Amino acid sequence: MQKTLAEIAQMIDGEVCGDGNVKITGLNGIREAGSGEITFVANSKYAALLKRTDAAAVIIPPSLDPPEIPSIRVDDPVQAFSILAQKMVGDDQYEISGIHPTAVIADDVRIGSDVSIGPQVVVEPGVVIGDRCRIEAGSFVGYKAEVGADGHLLPNVTILSKCRIGSRVKIFSGTVIGADGFGFEVVNGAHQKIPQIGIVIIEDDVEIGSNVTIDRARFNATVIGRGTKIDNLVQIGHNVIIGAHCIVVSQVGISGSTLVGKNSILAGQAGIAGHLTIGANSIVAAQAGVTGSIPENSKVSGYPAKPHVHAKRVNAHVQQLPDYIKRIKALEKKISELEAGRNETSESKDD
Repeated sequence: MQKTLAEIAQMIDGEVCGDGNVKITGLNGIREAGSGEITFVANSKYAALLKRTDAAAVIIPPSLDPPEIPSIRVDDPVQAFSILAQKMVGDDQYEISGIHPTAVIADDVRIGSDVSIGPQVVVEPGVVIGDRCRIEAGSFVGYKAEVGADGHLLPNVTILSKCRIGSRVKIFSGTVIGADGFGFEVVNGAHQKIPQIGIVIIEDDVEIGSNVTIDRARFNATVIGRGTKIDNLVQIGHNVIIGAHCIVVSQVGISGSTLVGKNSILAGQAGIAGHLTIGANSIVAAQAGVTGSIPENSKVSGYPAKPHVHAKRVNAHVQQLPDYIKRIKALEKKISELEAGRNETSESKDD
């Protein structure tokens, strides 16, 4: 990969400031970039790093003054850098092609056009695979499951029976879609399994990270809404419904039968109890524990989760507890001294 800065500017519809003939051979973050690499700065608070970077060039917004190194001005450096990464680095990625001879595919599987299936993939009877899908090594697609057009299952993804995956869905390694929901009842002192006979529906344009588990419903379906993005190591329980265009960050746990409204954000390690409603456009802060439903447009944090402004005030006071204890002890001592003095005065009058 080698492009001049002027060629790169054309690719991202930007304006060159400085030497447009500089040769660019790679992309990197501003702290890590070295000779021949281009980086980006989107926020003025990182502008100071421009004086210390070893990058050959940088993509900047119009609000920043041109740095000493050559640059490209664009309205949105983050988006421009993403486009550049796709165009310059994407072509250098290995892609499987065709159906590998070691793949085990049932006779009645319906496979669309231009589908690629890697080594050791297993596809069970009744499966439908849409056009241009890529299923990489070691993945499993279970009985009567469906994978929509332009889907991409990375190595060792498991799609269990009858689950339905929409179009343009990307699922990273180690993720399991459609394991049984965690349902038991106590019978004669022992835990007896409750059958989980529903499915999982992943709607279009969803991305799911590595080692995510999305449980099948007890009845009907667990649903992940269109355009939602799920980070690594997330657990989603049975009959959960997540609305469109949500963000679910790593290590979030969502208990069964919870409804998450559209455009909501669940930050890292948030825990959501079962049978709750998270209103649309809400933000659940990192490590928050949600034990009750919250209305639309909420921002909550802490445990138990409460409105973020209130939670910050509570936390601020908690941090001052040692000082409060000292002050309380000092006041108690003062009160004791005052009471002792009052008692002495009262005894003197009695004498």
